[in-house]
Amino acid sequence: MENDNKSKENLILFENADILNGETKVIFGMNMSVAPGDFVYIVGKVGTGKSSVIRTIIAENSLGGGRAVVCGYDLATIKSKEIPFLRRKMGVVFQDFQLLMDRSVRDNLSFVLKATGWEDKAKIDSRIEEVLKSVGMGAKIDKMPFQLSGGEQQRIAIARALLNSPEVIIADEPTGNLDDDTATGIMDLLSAINKEQNTAVVMVTHNTSICDRYPGRVMLCGAEKCVEI
Repeated sequence: MENDNKSKENLILFENADILNGETKVIFGMNMSVAPGDFVYIVGKVGTGKSSVIRTIIAENSLGGGRAVVCGYDLATIKSKEIPFLRRKMGVVFQDFQLLMDRSVRDNLSFVLKATGWEDKAKIDSRIEEVLKSVGMGAKIDKMPFQLSGGEQQRIAIARALLNSPEVIIADEPTGNLDDDTATGIMDLLSAINKEQNTAVVMVTHNTSICDRYPGRVMLCGAEKCVEI
């Protein structure tokens, strides 16, 4: 029963988990827990499996062994039809924004809501306005992505991640393509969401100075391990 209780307390729980990159195990015996309100960094050199951990969390990669439970779903037994429901409980932010360049900000966010089951146009419009305001982008609702700076595009990507009120935000190098000042703004935003909404954040970064400026727990990947330091 202790393990079941741990799963309920934690949004993410890895116990002696092996992480795959394709068919190859890149991390052995990983243990990690993420509870509501946690801010957890995953750091390490290029090629040490950081992004593979993220892809495992969102069930893009299969679990290579051990135990992993994410937002109530057992990754060892999750069915493909359940994966979209798992992902609705998370907000995912990528380094390269991944906005649809031929659609306005409004239409980018509307697309996500409709794809996750929202039907009422008034509720869709209201939620879009709400999340854009929360990231300081309310005035950009009818802009096209190419009309926005990199930092503005990343704020829109964070707004998109917040649409379904996720329990946890998964961010893979969210400041990697941004200059220092813009990156600071993005980190201020993620930190505020974490503190004010009690939303857990799991963030991959190669910039360890961020970990000093915005304290959180740190998982270090290297030598086929990923351990808390």
